[in-house]
Amino acid sequence: MASPDVLIVGAGIVGAACADALSAEGLRVEVLETAFPGGGATGAAMGHLVVMDDSEAQFALTEYSRRLWTALVGHLPASCEDEAAGTLWVAADADEMEHVGRKARFYGERGVEADVLSEAELLEAEPNLRPGLAGALRVPGDRVLYPPAAARWLLERSAARGVSRRAVEAIAIGPRYVETRTGRLSAGAVVNAAGAAAPLLTPGLPIAPRKGHLVITDRYPGFCRHQLVELGYLKSAHSPTPESVAFNLQPRSTGQMLLGSSREFVGFDASINRRLLARMVGRAIEFAPAVAGLSAIRAWVGFRPATPDNLPLIGRWEETPGLFVAAGHEGLGITLAPATGRLIADAILGRASAIDPSPYAPTRRIPRAAHA
Repeated sequence: MASPDVLIVGAGIVGAACADALSAEGLRVEVLETAFPGGGATGAAMGHLVVMDDSEAQFALTEYSRRLWTALVGHLPASCEDEAAGTLWVAADADEMEHVGRKARFYGERGVEADVLSEAELLEAEPNLRPGLAGALRVPGDRVLYPPAAARWLLERSAARGVSRRAVEAIAIGPRYVETRTGRLSAGAVVNAAGAAAPLLTPGLPIAPRKGHLVITDRYPGFCRHQLVELGYLKSAHSPTPESVAFNLQPRSTGQMLLGSSREFVGFDASINRRLLARMVGRAIEFAPAVAGLSAIRAWVGFRPATPDNLPLIGRWEETPGLFVAAGHEGLGITLAPATGRLIADAILGRASAIDPSPYAPTRRIPRAAHA
């Protein structure tokens, strides 16, 4: 049998989106996965489709990808649980409200709809938040979906175009081949979309696993209506300290509440850090005291593939002929999957992209961080 045009290592949301984009171009693609699709970081994610403004490069990529997700809304099956929830970036005090104003201007100048809510308007929108919060920025175009189902749907759509999947463990990637436990597989190009495990296959990738906790509650329909995120989330997410927590509450279509978030660098230690989990829940109660009355039914951890400059690695890995990287998305892999797939397809086909891909080039100059 002829070798495929492209081998993709990893069947999470990013690998699935790469398969979708490449198969749409008529390329012959095979996806390699050691477990069931979406069983890694994708299965441990919140599913928040969000435009972020930590940098111009982050904004360009998240805004592009959210547009691609929005274009798919009419095609997503009910199992993906797509909800146009929007995001409320909650400001705790007057200083943070000044930042809300700057954030609103930033979005508005770049064509993203956003509006500022006063303290009273915030409480009207989300009555379970505590009184005294200064207000919020509302971004109505942001969405929520169920990541494992979305990954499976992308793979199913790819399979209809001829994409195949192989359950096999990759142990190394070389020039236009993948070494597995059962032998070598060759292709015209290889995409390393193995998430936090990507550096194990391609040594030198500046990616480290960053563990995060999530908690899911019983069903409380209407407890909150938007994805609620404290304005200090970005500071927490990009903190160089070993541990951090931030308030992040998501309403699910099932009526359940999904609560985050925490971050810590502990390698691949998958045990639950009960002290940090308690801090995370306590942070949520500070913003929404009624959270204390919700019944949690499960807590779990996942490993986000973090880079020192908080931008993913998307494109050609020059050190290995025929190798492309689609990894290092940290907590934005769900949002960024469609854009990543498009940029990878553009790179493999040697054509221009809808946005400048250079800020995400795997070979860009990246300052080393303590965790690296």
